[in-house]
Amino acid sequence: MLGLPKGEVFLTPWTQEWEREFLLEKEKIQKEIGDNIVEIHHIGSTAVKKLSAKPIIDIAVEINDFNEGENCVSSLEKIGYSYKGTNILPDRHYFSKGEPRTHQIHMYQSGNKYLHEQLKFRDYLRNSDEARIEYEQLKLKLSELHKSNKHKYAEDKTYFVKTILEKIQ
Repeated sequence: MLGLPKGEVFLTPWTQEWEREFLLEKEKIQKEIGDNIVEIHHIGSTAVKKLSAKPIIDIAVEINDFNEGENCVSSLEKIGYSYKGTNILPDRHYFSKGEPRTHQIHMYQSGNKYLHEQLKFRDYLRNSDEARIEYEQLKLKLSELHKSNKHKYAEDKTYFVKTILEKIQ
């Protein structure tokens, strides 16, 4: 199942479908804006096997020059993305797809600190059952507490994420 209605927070158990969906979407993105891309990464909780997640595929598109991101807008709109600009989240162009939202693109300049952190955190969870389970328990608790406040849900995960990043730096 994919899709998170606006204003809702809930988690679903990990499924192989998320990996297939990422690969299909990666191919579409590559076809539309391939000349601008350094790499396309599956990030976020849907990229970690056995981790429950909000049913949205998070995609990091790495580009050489941040300013190239604006040149990608019309091509990504052709495949269903809406451009939300650069002020939603720091140091990235942000795009979302679907209502309910099924995919989001975080477009970073190569070498970006936030991209680096996303990849390190994802990889740590992929390789540490203990951390993955602890993170999942936290996410389940927070999704119950903040069923209609995605900002509070995200904010309350921050301490855990920062603790892991400090540990692995």
